[in-house]
Amino acid sequence: MLTGTQSVFVRTSGCNLRCDFCDTPFASWKPQGDSMQIEEIVHRIQEASGGAKHVVLTGGEPMIAKDLAELCEKIRSGGFHITIETAGTVFQEVDCQLMSISPKFGNSDPTVARAGDWRQRHIATRYQPEVVSKLISGYDFQLKFVLDVPEDMDEILGYLAVLGQPAGNRVLLMPQGVDQDALDERRHWLEPLCEEYGFVFCPRMHIEWYGNRRGT
Repeated sequence: MLTGTQSVFVRTSGCNLRCDFCDTPFASWKPQGDSMQIEEIVHRIQEASGGAKHVVLTGGEPMIAKDLAELCEKIRSGGFHITIETAGTVFQEVDCQLMSISPKFGNSDPTVARAGDWRQRHIATRYQPEVVSKLISGYDFQLKFVLDVPEDMDEILGYLAVLGQPAGNRVLLMPQGVDQDALDERRHWLEPLCEEYGFVFCPRMHIEWYGNRRGT
């Protein structure tokens, strides 16, 4: 909904999932980063904003951060619009103007060889439609689904039926990939699917603009 809007991104470290296609392993598979006080985070947002009034809280999984509600309150006191990017597995009451919810399906499951015990933990955690229903009933929202192959649509359509068929313009379909060739290949069949079902095609513009680089 806000593609192209000048924004400050705040990335939390730590995640309760281990998606096989995760492109930020430094915030999930092997969390990195320094602990920061809320006041320091807000100060850095103000310094970096350059007049922008949008803040995106992403991860990892920001909804598992225990001080998230206080952080949102302090950010909002500066007049910022807040988007939270979440997989929709955890609910918190927060001051947020847009929930960007990206539920994960079978194509995200890691192998046992790669993830060990985390494979079953991931599978047991990722499907939480009751949490997503609570989020979409309480916040302005968009639903963003990542597709590897056209057959992934079956799982998405079934999930939307469970949620009560949200409006198509709130459903974004994104191709999976971290290089432009893979994204272009999937775009060939994904854009027609979006047109067929009345969904929104969601390109990974940061890959096109900057490549798969940390910090973009």
